[in-house]
Order: sequence, then C-alpha cells, then structure tokens
Amino acid sequence: MWEYLVRRLGQSLLTIFLVTIVSFGVMHAAPGGPITMLESPKTSAVSLEQKKKNLGLDQPVHIQYARWLGRMVQGDFGKTFISQRPVLDLIKPALKNTLILMTTSWVLTLLIAIPWGIMNSTRPYGLSDNMAAAIGYAGFAMPAFFFGILLQMYFAQKLGWFPLSDMHSMSKQGQFLDLVHHMVLPVFTLTTISLASYLKYARSSMMEVLGQDYVRTARAKGVPERTVIFRHALRNALIPIITILGLALPGIVAGAALTETVFNWPGMGRQFVEFAIGREYSALMAITLIIAVVVIIGNLLADILYAVVDPRVRLGGKGASN
Repeated sequence: MWEYLVRRLGQSLLTIFLVTIVSFGVMHAAPGGPITMLESPKTSAVSLEQKKKNLGLDQPVHIQYARWLGRMVQGDFGKTFISQRPVLDLIKPALKNTLILMTTSWVLTLLIAIPWGIMNSTRPYGLSDNMAAAIGYAGFAMPAFFFGILLQMYFAQKLGWFPLSDMHSMSKQGQFLDLVHHMVLPVFTLTTISLASYLKYARSSMMEVLGQDYVRTARAKGVPERTVIFRHALRNALIPIITILGLALPGIVAGAALTETVFNWPGMGRQFVEFAIGREYSALMAITLIIAVVVIIGNLLADILYAVVDPRVRLGGKGASN
C-alpha cells in the first residue's frame, strides 16, 4: 500500500514540476510581455532597461525560471507588474471564494448523481431514467456560461427570486444567508452541467456490474435486493465512478471560471480573466499552478480511493490501473 502511495505521490510531484515549466514557458512566449504595459512614448531606452533589470527580465530564461520556482517553493508568488502588490494577497480571497463555489457544487453533484444513477440502473428506461437522460443531453450540449445566462434572465431578471450576480448584497457583506441566496444560481449551473457525466457513468457502471454472474447467483440464492446492490455490486461499480471523479475535476474548474465571470463571482476564474487582460503574467502563472495542483490532488485522491475500494490496484505494482 505504502509503495503504491509513494509511487503515485512521486508521479504527482513530477507532473506539478512539468506544469511549472509549461506555464512559465507559455507566459514567457506570450506576445506583449509585461514590459509592454510599462512602455510609453516618453520612456527612454535607458529607463526601459532599468525597469527590465528591476523586474529581473534582463536575465536568461532559465535563470528567470529558477528564481521564480525557488520563490514559489517558499510560498512567494511575486508581485504584480503594474501595481506591485503581492500576488498572494490578491489570490487568497479569490481562492477561498472559488473553493466555496466548487466544493458546494461538487458535493451536491455526488449526493444527487450516485444515488440517482444507482436507482436508474435498477429501473432502466423508466420516467426517472428518461429525466436523467434529458439532463445529460442538456449538460453535454449546453455551455456553462450560456446556461448561467438563461438562469439569470428567468430567475433573476424576470421572476426576481435570486440576485443577478455578485457574492453578497452591498448592505449584507459577510452574512451567511445572503451568501447562500447569491450561491443558488451559480451552484445550480455548475451542478447541472456536472450531473451530465456523473449520472451517465454511475448508471452504466452499475448496470454492467448487475449483469455479472456473481450478482445473478446472489439473487438466485435469495439474497435481498438491497444487499445485492449495496454490498455485492456497488463496490465493484465504484472504480469507474471514482475515475470520473478525478477526470471531471478539470471540467469543474473550467466551468467555475466561466460561471464566475457570468455571475461576477469574485473567484479565481474571474480574476484570471482580469489578469489576462492586464497581462499580469506573474499572477497568471500563480493561478495556473494553483489550479493544476488542485486538479492533481483530486486525481491523487482518486488513486488512493482505487486502492481502498479494490486491493488489486495496490497489489498490481506497476501494472496497476491509473
């Protein structure tokens, strides 16, 4: 077990290291670097060179990367080029707000999708199954931002039931009930989009397992249906479900970025768009790295759950499934 965990942890750390190289390289190669934002017709060549030296942009790329990575490891994400504010001070509240939105949506998705998918697997092609299929088609076909706009138009503008955007009302900053009221539409958007894949995998995984010989044998012996489903079938059906938990996390992160922009939610997704417009590359690299770490941790947890659910995974050595 420990060998399996150490191997997976090592692979995760290597992936994070590769992400730092790619993100730094992409940002460095992007047109219109940070110096462009500081240039003006009155800026002399001497002054421009001094600015490059102050920002460390006069050094070779590999030296810049090594210094940036060294600061990152110590928790120093640098400063913004324009305002010279610490990037971490800007990201901390946005990260908290994004985690509130993402975690709520993710938990709701699991609480709805897995029991619903299991129920539909035992009663295929019924009313409940058809409703789930309709949600799946809509979720796969409809972008998160478009669905969010539709909810805004109907429930916020037409009916006036929920706020149009933002995280709090001006006069109710920090109030929990006001936060929940503002969360309803963005969380509903993310949850509905995520349900599409979760429902499909939970249902199909359970249906495949329920068709196995050992399940039919258990039923033939008179084992209660509830025991057949939750003790015999569910454990073996969890592997594909755990897989989609890990693979769906990047989609949730991307959906959260679009949803935050639509609902003006002060999270990392909206902040990333603002930094991209302002060409704040140090902040963009920090956000990219944080999101990558969240996704990799999600996949690492999925790998650990593999080993918990199916001992063959941790005993399979290098041949264990990913």
